[in-house]
Amino acid sequence: MFCGLVRTRRSCFVVVCVAESEWPKLGAISDITLAGAMATGTHGSGAQYGVLASYVVKLELLTASGEVMTLSREKDEDMFRAAAVSLGALGIILTVTLQCEKAFKLCKTSFTTTMDDVLENLEVHVRSSEHFRFMWIPYTGHVIATHANRTDKKIAVHSSWFWETLVGYHMLEFMLWISTYFTSMVPYIARFMYNILWRHGGEMVDTSYKVFNFNCLFKQYVNEWSIPRSQAVLVLLELQEWILAQEHRLQVHFPIEVRFVKADDLLLSPCSEIDSCYINIIMFRPYGRDTPHQEYWDKYESIMKRAGGRPHWAKAHRETASDLRKMYPHFEQFCNIRSSLDPHGLFLNNYLKRILEYK
Repeated sequence: MFCGLVRTRRSCFVVVCVAESEWPKLGAISDITLAGAMATGTHGSGAQYGVLASYVVKLELLTASGEVMTLSREKDEDMFRAAAVSLGALGIILTVTLQCEKAFKLCKTSFTTTMDDVLENLEVHVRSSEHFRFMWIPYTGHVIATHANRTDKKIAVHSSWFWETLVGYHMLEFMLWISTYFTSMVPYIARFMYNILWRHGGEMVDTSYKVFNFNCLFKQYVNEWSIPRSQAVLVLLELQEWILAQEHRLQVHFPIEVRFVKADDLLLSPCSEIDSCYINIIMFRPYGRDTPHQEYWDKYESIMKRAGGRPHWAKAHRETASDLRKMYPHFEQFCNIRSSLDPHGLFLNNYLKRILEYK
């Protein structure tokens, strides 16, 4: 249920939704503003569901000239398709109307299987539930697969402070901290945590947003790109081969999260015109300690680029306008719209100038 005023540095939303309502899909983390979720193409997982911005019906945009524009597909489709994932570069969004529906419950079933099984049957998994994702645990050969579907079952949530907080958070962070001094421990930590925490799977039923979301307690470096879903198996096999080949000199953290999102027609959505697979990699920073990650990042990004990948706008990346122009079929159209709305760059910062080639 949404009701109230949501603000960010670049955008201000007045959001009023009917009580007992919900988005049909949410991301894994809700500690973000609605403005940020829209503008950066935030996503969840589900082959029949688009990025969160694809559920925007109408919005009001305050431009650099002081004009307030009411945008919708019916009134100005091209401008609307640019503003829905705008990176904050077009103006200040004053109000937004969202496509919501009656609140619902989800039944989430988690189970472990091999990486080979998931990749061999990927399309079966993706299409066999409303929301499918999996967490790959490097060095174990296994993944934690999750299917979630709407249900009328009673809420049933089983939690354990001992396993989820003491072991899954505090003990894990301590072991990862030790591994910053003895990096060869990382594969053993992955196997140990897999065996004591995740290998048995389970089922839960709860209201949708509680199933979609999960706590991310660790400080971490994160990198995430989307690729065409048709390339997912080849990319994951190549990434797996590289990680295993580096085991004795470079250890990577777990899990690697894999999710699936439906194509849309928004100009700068990472899923623009492509059914997509998102692959999210991490390196934890236990107790704030830095962990080497640049070599890992470089290899991951090179694999994703060769597969036609696009960086997640909410994650740090090094791409420039010349790179992005090759990735997005409507990149020039977006830049032209931005220039017409804000010719003097009032809403641009150094990052936006780099990726939009503003001079």
